[in-house]
Amino acid sequence: MKLLHIDSSVLGLHSVSRQVSAAIADRLAKANPGLKTTYRDLTATPLAHLSGSHLAVAQGAAPDAALQPDLAAGSAVLEEFLAADIVVIGAPMYNFTIPSQLKAWIDRILVAGKTFKYGDKGAEGLAGSKRVIVAISRGGFYGADMPTAAGEHLETYLRWVFGFIGVTNLEFIAADGIMMGPELREKAVASALQAATDLHAA
Repeated sequence: MKLLHIDSSVLGLHSVSRQVSAAIADRLAKANPGLKTTYRDLTATPLAHLSGSHLAVAQGAAPDAALQPDLAAGSAVLEEFLAADIVVIGAPMYNFTIPSQLKAWIDRILVAGKTFKYGDKGAEGLAGSKRVIVAISRGGFYGADMPTAAGEHLETYLRWVFGFIGVTNLEFIAADGIMMGPELREKAVASALQAATDLHAA
């Protein structure tokens, strides 16, 4: 069994999403002897954002030599995702949505013919066999009953993205309100870490 662990926070050791994603990966590793883990830090080794040149190559154009290393990097992250049985993602909310470096990664794994395809009935996801667990951290509170709910484009976006490629075994562990004061931050982190510890391992 293979685990792909992705982090996207720019905060390093101060990151809540990194702390929680690490706890999730540790829980799964301890519960599944022999689990092979691949770790990718999207901040330490960022992917380039898609450009017109990338899309031209996708449509069959010959790649420019300068683009070759980036195309190889994109192929590598796609293969990592395809090979994984479980994907753990650390995803903080930045300005109401995902970090741009995580978006760059998503753009490399949402590939027609690989993770989804189009047919007579529209798009069909091809990655439905995977389990995806996302550790999210948010500075405030964005529940459905909150006046801020309309500004939540982190969890809602990721639910749509992974649903689009067929993932139905999708879980979120959230640390909310981490910028609302020390007490709320401590409580949110403790709750998220406990949820990671209690995570169903299989």
